[in-house]
Amino acid sequence: MHPTSASNVLVDIILPCLDEARALPAVLAAVPTGCRAVVVDNGSTDGSAAIAARLGALVVSEPQRGYGAAAHAGLCAATAPLVAFCDADGSLDLADVTRLARRVVAGDADLVLGRRRPVSGGAWPLHARLANRELARRIRRRTGLVLADLGPLRVGRREALLGLGLTDRRSGYPLETVLRAQAAGWRIREEDVAYAPRVGRSKVTGTVRGSLQVVLDMSRLLAETAR
Repeated sequence: MHPTSASNVLVDIILPCLDEARALPAVLAAVPTGCRAVVVDNGSTDGSAAIAARLGALVVSEPQRGYGAAAHAGLCAATAPLVAFCDADGSLDLADVTRLARRVVAGDADLVLGRRRPVSGGAWPLHARLANRELARRIRRRTGLVLADLGPLRVGRREALLGLGLTDRRSGYPLETVLRAQAAGWRIREEDVAYAPRVGRSKVTGTVRGSLQVVLDMSRLLAETAR
């Protein structure tokens, strides 16, 4: 990581983490200047938290399991004006965070979503792509918001995101962010980002069971907003 004092940090990059010891060294080495890594350990047993701390990240412990629990703990711990949510598995290029953040800083968008573009055939399994496509279709039908991807990279202003009052603590957290942002009149934009094969074993979207759980969690949220 580039040494950056807290007062000079523009973007806190929130990295929910569960057993990502293999990926973290390269991920943290790629943190752009002006950004700080906030690694939220979600019950790792492989020493991920110690590795992240040794490499200079701010480490937050969140014992409640679930992507949303870890992501929101990171949001609450962040102090920078902007935050980015990003997977800690090495599948995303953190250099893209700076590019997406520029759109928020420039006033072109309130929330910028990374639209994944796989760099190889093995980067995004077919079942995960199909699940994402179906979710995008349901979002469009339910809200009119046209999205190509509900991916893991999102950038927005910290205080505004806190103000959304997000409550989901499972896989529905990214969707809840988008739904509440749209209801609040935010300008939501997409930008292409490179998507590489993850390092290590996938716990969620890399498995059929994990992809199904994501669809179920997000379908529940869409049904709740329709009431």
